[in-house]
Amino acid sequence: MKISTIITAAGKNSRMRKDQISRNIELKNKLILPFKDKTVIETTIDNALSANVDECIVVLGHYASEIKEAIFDNYKGHVKFIINNPVDVGLSVSLYNGLSNVSSDFALCITADQPTVSTETFNKMIDVIGKCDNPYRAISILRRRKTGILDTAEGLGMPFVAPRINLMKYLENEDDNLNPILRKIFADGYTFYGVKEKNEKELLNINYYDDYLKLLD
Repeated sequence: MKISTIITAAGKNSRMRKDQISRNIELKNKLILPFKDKTVIETTIDNALSANVDECIVVLGHYASEIKEAIFDNYKGHVKFIINNPVDVGLSVSLYNGLSNVSSDFALCITADQPTVSTETFNKMIDVIGKCDNPYRAISILRRRKTGILDTAEGLGMPFVAPRINLMKYLENEDDNLNPILRKIFADGYTFYGVKEKNEKELLNINYYDDYLKLLD
């Protein structure tokens, strides 16, 4: 089965900017902050490209030129960048726009501020979908509470692997965060499989400056 990676990198960066202002440090988009030997977003992209996927799409919006200027030359021929138009939209729209630019059967959906989620964990999610009795009615997702077959979609978000066309039907005409949409999918009888993280840091997104510092340790 063909799998595309969609990485959303289109947010307002508002919580990080407030933290940077309060700490009197340079205003810089969280996705291009240094992380290990690269940047946050480059680490996320590299982990995704190393997984068992066929292509990688990065969806930009707010601060698109700043992000693209920082990383574009490093990914020519390896990553397709698309830009939301208009840019002031919810996460569901960014994901829909990314999914609209591929023709895969399944999509590995990631947010760019998840640099600690390993290639190994991405591959586990892909493997789970591949082994499902009905992969087109299933979602494998990084667990927040339980692992295995889940009894709720509460608290869930990216990363996850889902059937592309079916997911797009739920995202179409929505402008929202993903959890309400995942709850609708769950309520419609899809099987959700919670995949265990490799370590605790995989469960943390970089929303605030303290999150960033914690992941650097």
